[in-house]
Amino acid sequence: MRDEDSATELMPIALGGPALAGLGVLIFSWTIPASVLALDGLDPYLVGVGRAAVAAILAALALAAVRARRPRRGQWGRLAVISGGVVFGFPVLTTLALDLGASGAHSAVVVGLLPATTAVFAVLRAGERPSAAFWAASAAGAVVVTGFTLIRSGGHVTGADLLLFGALLAAAAGYTEGARMTREMPGWRVISWATVAGAPISVPVAAWLLATTGPEWTGRSVFGIGYVSALSAYLGFFAWYEGLARTGIARGGQIQLAQPLLTIVWSGIALGELIDGTTALAAVLVLICVLVTQRARVQRVQDVPGRVEARAV
Repeated sequence: MRDEDSATELMPIALGGPALAGLGVLIFSWTIPASVLALDGLDPYLVGVGRAAVAAILAALALAAVRARRPRRGQWGRLAVISGGVVFGFPVLTTLALDLGASGAHSAVVVGLLPATTAVFAVLRAGERPSAAFWAASAAGAVVVTGFTLIRSGGHVTGADLLLFGALLAAAAGYTEGARMTREMPGWRVISWATVAGAPISVPVAAWLLATTGPEWTGRSVFGIGYVSALSAYLGFFAWYEGLARTGIARGGQIQLAQPLLTIVWSGIALGELIDGTTALAAVLVLICVLVTQRARVQRVQDVPGRVEARAV
């Protein structure tokens, strides 16, 4: 059961689970193009850590505004996992991959593996049991993304790809743990406390990077760092965690297979990247896989006092 705070708690979101997850994906789909824009004048580490610092400030203000109850002692360890995964791990690793030369479109398709990775974590950590059809569609999406990566890199995995794969693992762990914690507190408070938990690292490190890296504040860099800080690192998770909790982590996570296609479109519009046939075909095939997973059956095991209940999602 969720903790109750004061009467000033934020109003619950009325949208259904898939719609909330879809809204989160729409917000996240701009993350890579915005990161590329932020790199136009800013150090990659400043982009990766600075967004966490800004999000921590926003989260602290929001928590103070509603007088949110502090997490219990046993919850801080799980918040640290979320913080390590989505506050630091994914942002820093993807930004470094982009700085090494990975294009926005290439990075977007590789990130298409994230739903399959999240589904594995959902089985390990959340007790979900996807059907054979679900795994087949997820595996097909993973094969498409892996094949695309090898084709675009001349048959070998690059350093940027290794960074992106590390980012996938970090994000999947953070997504799963965050969605599990929404059973105990609203999703917006989960990401708020996770970003605040990382503030002792993110804020001083960001301040040091600001003072030592010589940032150049252009219109592109201001928009980029502003977007990834306020939306990608914070507000997007309001919808995303609630969507995963209501839909099921494995099934809800597959909606993110649509993210590569969206990111490729935004990269073409905002960055002027040319989208070739291979990239477009990979994105469409991945999108087909997400449609199949949304019709597949997933059993979600819930812990209930005195018994365990399996619910079909």
